[in-house]
Amino acid sequence: MESTQPKLNQAHIDYIQKTFSNNFKFRVALFNILPMGWLSGMKVTHLDEASCSVAVPYKRWNKNPFKSTFWAVLGMAAEMSSGALLVMFTQKQKPSIAMLVVGCEGTFFKKATDVTIFTCNDGLKIKNAILETMTTREPVLIPTEMEGKNKAGEVVAKFKFTWSVKARG
Repeated sequence: MESTQPKLNQAHIDYIQKTFSNNFKFRVALFNILPMGWLSGMKVTHLDEASCSVAVPYKRWNKNPFKSTFWAVLGMAAEMSSGALLVMFTQKQKPSIAMLVVGCEGTFFKKATDVTIFTCNDGLKIKNAILETMTTREPVLIPTEMEGKNKAGEVVAKFKFTWSVKARG
Protein backbone atom coordinates (compact mmCIF):
# COMPACT_ATOMS: atom_id res chain seq x y z
CA MET A 1 0.00 0.00 0.00
CA GLU A 2 1.42 3.37 -1.06
CA SER A 3 1.65 6.18 1.51
CA THR A 4 -0.36 9.34 0.82
CA GLN A 5 1.76 11.31 3.28
CA PRO A 6 3.50 14.15 1.39
CA LYS A 7 7.28 14.23 1.33
CA LEU A 8 9.63 17.15 0.99
CA ASN A 9 12.24 17.06 -1.76
CA GLN A 10 15.45 16.51 0.21
CA ALA A 11 17.65 17.50 -2.73
CA HIS A 12 16.15 21.01 -2.72
CA ILE A 13 16.50 21.25 1.08
CA ASP A 14 20.17 20.26 0.79
CA TYR A 15 20.71 22.78 -2.03
CA ILE A 16 19.28 25.71 -0.04
CA GLN A 17 21.20 24.66 3.06
CA LYS A 18 24.46 24.52 1.09
CA THR A 19 23.80 27.79 -0.79
CA PHE A 20 22.76 29.81 2.27
CA SER A 21 25.72 28.44 4.27
CA ASN A 22 28.16 29.67 1.59
CA ASN A 23 28.68 33.33 2.42
CA PHE A 24 29.55 34.34 -1.16
CA LYS A 25 26.51 32.62 -2.71
CA PHE A 26 24.20 33.94 0.02
CA ARG A 27 25.48 37.50 -0.45
CA VAL A 28 24.96 37.26 -4.25
CA ALA A 29 21.41 36.03 -3.65
CA LEU A 30 20.77 38.91 -1.23
CA PHE A 31 22.11 41.42 -3.73
CA ASN A 32 19.63 40.13 -6.32
CA ILE A 33 16.50 39.51 -4.23
CA LEU A 34 16.94 41.47 -0.97
CA PRO A 35 19.29 44.42 -1.58
CA MET A 36 18.79 45.89 1.91
CA GLY A 37 19.87 42.55 3.39
CA TRP A 38 22.99 42.70 1.24
CA LEU A 39 23.68 46.30 2.25
CA SER A 40 23.28 45.43 5.95
CA GLY A 41 26.02 42.79 5.73
CA MET A 42 23.88 40.03 7.21
CA LYS A 43 25.03 36.45 6.77
CA VAL A 44 23.84 32.98 7.70
CA THR A 45 26.24 31.52 10.27
CA HIS A 46 24.37 28.24 10.79
CA LEU A 47 21.57 26.43 8.95
CA ASP A 48 20.26 22.92 9.43
CA GLU A 49 16.77 21.42 9.57
CA ALA A 50 16.32 22.36 13.23
CA SER A 51 17.73 25.88 13.46
CA CYS A 52 19.19 28.90 11.71
CA SER A 53 21.47 31.68 12.93
CA VAL A 54 21.92 34.98 11.13
CA ALA A 55 24.53 37.60 12.04
CA VAL A 56 24.27 41.30 11.33
CA PRO A 57 27.08 43.74 12.13
CA TYR A 58 26.96 47.17 13.67
CA LYS A 59 28.31 49.40 10.92
CA ARG A 60 27.80 52.78 9.33
CA TRP A 61 24.86 51.76 7.13
CA ASN A 62 23.06 49.97 9.98
CA LYS A 63 23.35 52.49 12.79
CA ASN A 64 20.86 54.90 14.27
CA PRO A 65 21.58 58.30 15.90
CA PHE A 66 21.93 56.56 19.29
CA LYS A 67 25.09 54.70 18.21
CA SER A 68 23.53 51.26 17.98
CA THR A 69 22.12 49.06 15.24
CA PHE A 70 18.81 50.39 13.90
CA TRP A 71 15.88 48.29 15.15
CA ALA A 72 14.66 47.53 11.61
CA VAL A 73 18.05 46.06 10.68
CA LEU A 74 17.83 43.82 13.75
CA GLY A 75 14.30 42.85 12.71
CA MET A 76 15.46 42.03 9.19
CA ALA A 77 18.15 39.66 10.51
CA ALA A 78 15.69 38.13 12.98
CA GLU A 79 13.15 37.55 10.21
CA MET A 80 15.84 35.93 8.03
CA SER A 81 16.64 33.44 10.80
CA SER A 82 13.13 32.01 10.49
CA GLY A 83 12.67 32.91 6.82
CA ALA A 84 15.72 30.90 5.74
CA LEU A 85 14.16 27.84 7.38
CA LEU A 86 10.91 28.45 5.50
CA VAL A 87 12.73 28.94 2.21
CA MET A 88 14.70 25.75 2.83
CA PHE A 89 11.51 23.71 3.29
CA THR A 90 9.39 25.41 0.59
CA GLN A 91 11.77 26.14 -2.31
CA LYS A 92 10.81 24.13 -5.41
CA GLN A 93 8.58 21.74 -3.47
CA LYS A 94 5.56 20.12 -5.05
CA PRO A 95 2.99 21.45 -4.51
CA SER A 96 4.29 25.00 -4.45
CA ILE A 97 4.00 26.63 -1.01
CA ALA A 98 3.03 30.28 -0.48
CA MET A 99 4.47 31.95 2.63
CA LEU A 100 3.83 35.32 4.20
CA VAL A 101 4.66 37.10 7.47
CA VAL A 102 1.34 37.91 9.16
CA GLY A 103 2.63 39.05 12.55
CA CYS A 104 5.73 40.58 14.13
CA GLU A 105 6.69 41.49 17.68
CA GLY A 106 10.03 42.73 18.97
CA THR A 107 11.43 43.33 22.44
CA PHE A 108 14.74 45.09 22.99
CA PHE A 109 16.98 44.63 26.02
CA LYS A 110 20.35 46.17 25.23
CA LYS A 111 21.95 48.47 22.66
CA ALA A 112 23.31 46.53 19.70
CA THR A 113 26.83 47.92 19.34
CA ASP A 114 28.62 45.00 17.69
CA VAL A 115 27.63 41.88 15.77
CA THR A 116 24.19 40.58 16.73
CA ILE A 117 23.40 36.94 16.01
CA PHE A 118 19.75 35.87 15.83
CA THR A 119 18.94 32.20 16.26
CA CYS A 120 15.62 30.54 15.46
CA ASN A 121 15.23 26.96 16.75
CA ASP A 122 11.81 26.33 15.19
CA GLY A 123 12.92 24.37 12.12
CA LEU A 124 11.08 21.17 12.98
CA LYS A 125 7.90 23.12 13.81
CA ILE A 126 8.17 24.85 10.42
CA LYS A 127 8.78 21.56 8.60
CA ASN A 128 5.75 19.93 10.24
CA ALA A 129 3.51 22.91 9.40
CA ILE A 130 4.58 22.75 5.76
CA LEU A 131 3.84 19.02 5.63
CA GLU A 132 0.45 19.78 7.19
CA THR A 133 -0.49 22.35 4.55
CA MET A 134 0.72 19.97 1.82
CA THR A 135 -1.69 17.35 3.22
CA THR A 136 -4.71 19.54 3.97
CA ARG A 137 -4.21 22.34 1.39
CA GLU A 138 -5.35 24.67 4.18
CA PRO A 139 -3.36 27.64 5.51
CA VAL A 140 -1.26 26.97 8.61
CA LEU A 141 0.05 29.64 10.99
CA ILE A 142 3.56 29.14 12.35
CA PRO A 143 4.59 31.20 15.36
CA THR A 144 8.39 31.47 15.44
CA GLU A 145 10.73 32.96 18.00
CA MET A 146 14.30 34.12 17.76
CA GLU A 147 16.78 35.58 20.17
CA GLY A 148 19.55 38.00 19.24
CA LYS A 149 22.77 38.00 21.21
CA ASN A 150 25.93 40.09 21.03
CA LYS A 151 29.51 38.76 21.01
CA ALA A 152 29.49 38.59 24.82
CA GLY A 153 26.42 36.31 24.73
CA GLU A 154 24.11 38.97 26.16
CA VAL A 155 20.53 39.09 24.85
CA VAL A 156 20.08 42.23 22.76
CA ALA A 157 16.58 41.56 21.37
CA LYS A 158 13.92 38.92 20.96
CA PHE A 159 11.52 38.74 18.04
CA LYS A 160 8.43 36.72 17.27
CA PHE A 161 7.25 36.32 13.68
CA THR A 162 4.06 34.55 12.71
CA TRP A 163 4.20 33.04 9.24
CA SER A 164 1.28 31.78 7.17
CA VAL A 165 1.97 28.92 4.76
CA LYS A 166 -0.43 27.42 2.24
CA ALA A 167 0.00 24.80 -0.44
CA ARG A 168 -1.03 26.20 -3.83
CA GLY A 169 -3.32 24.47 -6.28
